[in-house]
Amino acid sequence: MYCGSCIRDNALAAELLAQGHQVILIPTYTPTLTDEPNVSERHVYFGGVSVYLEQRYSFFRRAPRFLDRLWDSPLLLKLLSRISIRTSPEELGELTVAMLRGENGPLRKEFEKLVEGLRELPRPDIVSLPHSLLISAAAPIRRALGVPVCCTLQGEDLFLDGLREPYRSQSLELIRSHAGAVDAFLPVSDYYAGFMRDYLRIPAEKIHTVPLGINLHGYPAASPEAKLETRNSKLEKPFTIGYFARVTPEKSLHLLAEAYCLLRKERGLPPSRLEAAGYLAPEFRGYLRDIEQQLAAAGLAGEFRYHGVLSREEKIRFLSGLDVLSVPSTYAEPKGIYLLEAMACGVPFVQPRHGAFPEIAAKTGAGVLFEPDNVVALADALFGLWLDSARREELARNALAAVRQHYSVSRMAADTVAVSEKVLAGRASQPRNVGTPAAAPA
Repeated sequence: MYCGSCIRDNALAAELLAQGHQVILIPTYTPTLTDEPNVSERHVYFGGVSVYLEQRYSFFRRAPRFLDRLWDSPLLLKLLSRISIRTSPEELGELTVAMLRGENGPLRKEFEKLVEGLRELPRPDIVSLPHSLLISAAAPIRRALGVPVCCTLQGEDLFLDGLREPYRSQSLELIRSHAGAVDAFLPVSDYYAGFMRDYLRIPAEKIHTVPLGINLHGYPAASPEAKLETRNSKLEKPFTIGYFARVTPEKSLHLLAEAYCLLRKERGLPPSRLEAAGYLAPEFRGYLRDIEQQLAAAGLAGEFRYHGVLSREEKIRFLSGLDVLSVPSTYAEPKGIYLLEAMACGVPFVQPRHGAFPEIAAKTGAGVLFEPDNVVALADALFGLWLDSARREELARNALAAVRQHYSVSRMAADTVAVSEKVLAGRASQPRNVGTPAAAPA
């Protein structure tokens, strides 16, 4: 799958490199997959096969390194990652806890390999972890390199809350115990800053929001007039509602399908289109079939299409063909990168009033909010935009301008550099404290 976190981190690294900074982007578990030129290193740390084997079988914790090199081969990991493997948190509790126990757990060898590898690279000024599920690496890195460590926060609570007990409670306790080894946390939205401050019990002074940004290369021109002329030349095109995200119950394509049925059968919306795209995991194929059957029962099967996983060019073409985007998530999302991508194509959005969506709507003026989990409210919002084409055009103009002003990758890079410089300045003015490994709970 194209991973939103990988896309975000790769875009940030590429932009920092373009601005003249020295950046090394290190993959973990598997090689990264992004729909833009990949700037990550070839070598993968915490290789998925090694982590699995060492967590399950004690023999592999003492196995010779030449065997590790076989398991950690980027070619092997890439081949294995093509297999549709279930990654539900319900099945990964024990492995998550093992990872978060860090040096004190069954994966000690993997942490030693990471530190050894980092010592062979040019010494960095600062190290940034991609999310708190890797926070157990903070203390070993600080101790080995003597540099500050930051940690991005970009949606890991959904995974953590999906863990079975006692693994969820153990994982949270471990993350909190490692937080002292992190110099700064960088959530991707103001909403997530407040949420994770309480969720992980992080001191407020350690939190610095760095909003998402996207690479705008290849997107339509920023001119609203050019975009609207293209749209107005296709007035005969049916009203098109789009969904672009992973196809999972929490992203709630089923709610959008229910709202579409309501619009067509009860509100008087003429024949239109419901277009969906995004990664579909094996365990959710039945979920998509249920949605297709629901639409077929309403006589609307011919108005729905699932496009599957899209390349970057296909993504831009798909989004550019929409009149409105809606991903009515039932959980409070911290990111919403798909909203930024839609706005970059001049497409307004209809989203639930929770998570990062209210702040994106307030900052951009490019969308409409509705009460979460309310199909009628969702249908009302969509119907209102269909009725009011002038309003849609206003939102489209706002989208094109605001995403370039507030959510560009250059803005994200500048914010990241500013936080890094602040951390380094604070570090220089204080006595050196490289942290200690956190003890695992009994």
